[in-house]
Amino acid sequence: MTPLHSYYPVGVEISNYVPNELSTLILVSIFALTCIIIMAGTHSIATKANPLLSKCDLSIIFWFVLCGSIHSILEGYYAFNFSTLPGSQHLLAQLWKEYSMSDSRYLTNDAFVMSMESITAICWGPLSFLLVIFITTENPFRHPLQIIISLGQLYGDVLYYGTCAFDFFVYGVEYSRPEGYYFYGYFVLLNSFWIVIPLVLLVSSVRACGGAFAEVKRMKTVGMNGSAKKRI
Repeated sequence: MTPLHSYYPVGVEISNYVPNELSTLILVSIFALTCIIIMAGTHSIATKANPLLSKCDLSIIFWFVLCGSIHSILEGYYAFNFSTLPGSQHLLAQLWKEYSMSDSRYLTNDAFVMSMESITAICWGPLSFLLVIFITTENPFRHPLQIIISLGQLYGDVLYYGTCAFDFFVYGVEYSRPEGYYFYGYFVLLNSFWIVIPLVLLVSSVRACGGAFAEVKRMKTVGMNGSAKKRI
């Protein structure tokens, strides 16, 4: 028999499901506290490595350290344990089972979710940490890499929303429980960060690259004009 659960759609099969031992409040608190500790450590290390970092760059470093941690650890755990996650009481498994109240696909071996999370963990996790090093050391490849990661995050999140919306509007399938705090709190709010922030960073980096090319072109033009005047 399929173990009883409270996920949507009603009756969806979740093999070997075991309810969480920890409450929602404890799980959310652990996640929030971990993020705070990560940001505090990041602030200490980054400012020591480069005391001249601007507040804007420091904020971007915070973002990508959090991204790298979430992508590599939380989403990496899912990618490697998705098939056994419903029956696990590991802390990360319980966090995923809590989030799955807003999207049960994470507990049903959904091909898209598994593929998306695997790509995110393998690619955007490590590259986020590399980008943090680039920003801290003022590496000239900072903006090209920031474009790649931000575009990848944005594309993945758009597909994530899109596939869920398609199933709802075409097939009438809802993966989130009806309570607003699950749908608007978990599904909409948490994922919206990976829409808004990557879009802002993408535009910023494209402008920076465009400005750099424009400056190179201007200097070439000035150099050519100077050479022409000397010949005259």
